[in-house]
Amino acid sequence: MRTLIAFACEGESLAATLDEADGLTGLLIVSGGNEIRSGAHRGMAMLAHRLAAAGTPVFRYDRRGVGDSTGDNNGFLNAEPDLIAAAAAFRRAAPMVNRLVGFGNCDAASTLALFGRSAGIDRIIVANPWVVQPIDDLPPAAAIRARYHSALRDPATWGRALKGKVSFIKLLRGLKRVVSAKAEERASLTTNVLAALDGWQDDAAIFLATGDATAIAFAERYRGGAQVKRFDTASHSFAGAENAAVLHAAIVDGMAQE
Repeated sequence: MRTLIAFACEGESLAATLDEADGLTGLLIVSGGNEIRSGAHRGMAMLAHRLAAAGTPVFRYDRRGVGDSTGDNNGFLNAEPDLIAAAAAFRRAAPMVNRLVGFGNCDAASTLALFGRSAGIDRIIVANPWVVQPIDDLPPAAAIRARYHSALRDPATWGRALKGKVSFIKLLRGLKRVVSAKAEERASLTTNVLAALDGWQDDAAIFLATGDATAIAFAERYRGGAQVKRFDTASHSFAGAENAAVLHAAIVDGMAQE
């Protein structure tokens, strides 16, 4: 059964749902970007329903200023109080839960890495962690390099170039972005998220969509020892029935690990 819950966070009212089950390990899902708790394509809502049907209680919430929650949306780097309040609300609503696992995609993954310990979360499962702040409208430099490497090995690319179908302006912008990537490497967000993940040691699992720009940027920088599972998809949000099934199985496996 799915229950609607409201809980307080620094004077605001946050909206949440609890998919009830009898399991002692609960999953706290953090929404990525400015998405509401159902997630992209309702993916998180369907994931919660499936997990709860198999015995795992699942709690999802909207941070301040998003969805049905009141207040101002100050972004994921200011969402530590929301995460702490959500974890506490989950434990109150499901008092039998004695182990809490957090799951988040994109900047929600970074929120969990940075602030999950403060919220009393025992283990995190993070997908496509966000570690590079955009400095223009182009993808991260690592994604551009990967795209160029693939394209330049494809004879069709050269055929399009000879026919004038390749934008050299776009090419030059991409090359400039790659050259300027060294400054990006020193960005505090990258440093902080990677250091935070190192602090989780064996209590973290990382999921990466191999064709996703955010995941490519993360993979180029990550040198830690956490378990990394790669998904053969370009879908950042693991959209589609096949991706959803694989993600569900991976989360079940990730939650089972101590």
